[in-house]
Amino acid sequence: MDRFFDSDAAYEKWVKKKKSKGIDNYFGDNGNEDSYLSGLKGRVQNNLSGFLRVLLTACMVIIQCLVILFLPLLLQNGTVYFYYIWEIFSVIAIVTLVNNSQSPAYRIAWISIVTLLPISGFIMYFLWGRTGRRKKKLDQHILRQISYGNQFLIKDDEVYNEYIDDNPVAGRMVKYMDNSGFMFTGGNDVDYYPMGEDVFEEIFRDLEKAEKFIFIDFFIVAEGAIWDKMYEILKRKIAEGVEVKFLYDDFGAAIRTQKYFKNILEDDGFEVRIFNPIHKYTGELYMNYRSHQKILVIDGEVGYTGGFNLADEYANLVERFGVWKDTGIRICGEAVWGLTVVFLQMWEASGTDKKHIDYLKYKSMLNKMGDTYCTVISDGPANNPSNPIESIYNQMIMYADKYLYITTPYLIIEDYMKQSLIEAAQRGVDVRIITPNIPDKKNVKILTNYNYGALLRAGVRIYEYTPGFIHAKQILSENSVIVGTINMDYRSFYLHYENGVWMSGKEIQEAVKNDFMETFKISKEITYEEWLRRPRRWKFIQPILNLLSTLF
Repeated sequence: MDRFFDSDAAYEKWVKKKKSKGIDNYFGDNGNEDSYLSGLKGRVQNNLSGFLRVLLTACMVIIQCLVILFLPLLLQNGTVYFYYIWEIFSVIAIVTLVNNSQSPAYRIAWISIVTLLPISGFIMYFLWGRTGRRKKKLDQHILRQISYGNQFLIKDDEVYNEYIDDNPVAGRMVKYMDNSGFMFTGGNDVDYYPMGEDVFEEIFRDLEKAEKFIFIDFFIVAEGAIWDKMYEILKRKIAEGVEVKFLYDDFGAAIRTQKYFKNILEDDGFEVRIFNPIHKYTGELYMNYRSHQKILVIDGEVGYTGGFNLADEYANLVERFGVWKDTGIRICGEAVWGLTVVFLQMWEASGTDKKHIDYLKYKSMLNKMGDTYCTVISDGPANNPSNPIESIYNQMIMYADKYLYITTPYLIIEDYMKQSLIEAAQRGVDVRIITPNIPDKKNVKILTNYNYGALLRAGVRIYEYTPGFIHAKQILSENSVIVGTINMDYRSFYLHYENGVWMSGKEIQEAVKNDFMETFKISKEITYEEWLRRPRRWKFIQPILNLLSTLF
């Protein structure tokens, strides 16, 4: 029996309920008497002080841009030689960019800026495009915390070698992930949730069972019905002596939490850290690097991740962009330690303590609980230009032989990954991608649509989720599946700290595949002919947006 249930009967009831889930309750079952979400009334609550703080930061950046852009006009009466000096500097910048190891899209964007704006463009690149000393120092701090945490990720060589021998194709990815510092584990029990409301039901149930510690890390934290319920449970747990560490991204919480949110939590006994305060690094645009991770760990025995955040729209308690579809997973087994380590790495990266946390204090000795192989993966801009998650995604595409299904809210990818998808379709793989019909960002929707063309022409099938906005981030082939926080865009692959779980196992792969099949049914397939008939204004603006795609 899972210790997070009161009795064998309760556990068996939950198992039967889980196995019986189908399309009839695809959008959750908030009406059940034992539902934590039953009767909750969602709300969208905005914080004026947080909005003003974000606005002030944005204004500081805009002012910097305006000063730089108008600098050539201020200098137009100066000597012509001054202009030629800047021209030389711009040439140096272009040569540097051409030989830079950053992504091609990144280099093209900055070369275009420097070419179009010889003086202003060079200053912008000097301030924001290159890797400055301050950014290097911050990256080195984060990399030190990651390196320290990685030493606690020790794989079972017997399980590792056995899997590679039995699975030669998927084994290639396992070898790569192992060489990238990610721990391969076997014997995990994984539950998959096709909607956000489903995963929150189980999260609240498990939080009630916490006895030792709770780790929480989210990008977006919004005060509302979901937060109220979680806050109420967490306060009770703290009163019972449970340790609660709460980590969140400053940008993701600034507008939708009250002014003294952190102080209130600390007064209630929470340990709280904020990742990358948005106002600190406007001079180098380091504020653009966010923690997009979503991790929840309870007692080292249960772990959650997925695309969902702590906000009511993720459980469809409020309507934003139609029916919101997100997915998540619940893990019991050795892979929970992988999530725990990633959390502690980012916790230490968000602090200033010189002494490391005792990682082993939070490690639980777990028996094998299922038949799913898991590797917890994580990544972030400190790794640039070597980003393992982007490579893992590309390997998923390249090694697919029968089918490859993807959900992503944004489709803004490098040419080489686009070519990998095209080649997969051309070798007979059933490649399908689901994106939103109703977007949360209109410009990103237009840019995502621009990327349809070459894919559709090559035989990739693209669907738009018609009930509303699909925020789920997953990629599935006959070999394995990844569920996590990773969008298929430049921001996730290069600018955000992300996490996910690579999984191999019949039950989890079938569960995700069944969800894909049901989602295809309620989505609209886009044809190449339809794409050619897209609005004229889209055709005009798309090439421009594509040039600046690294900024979206």
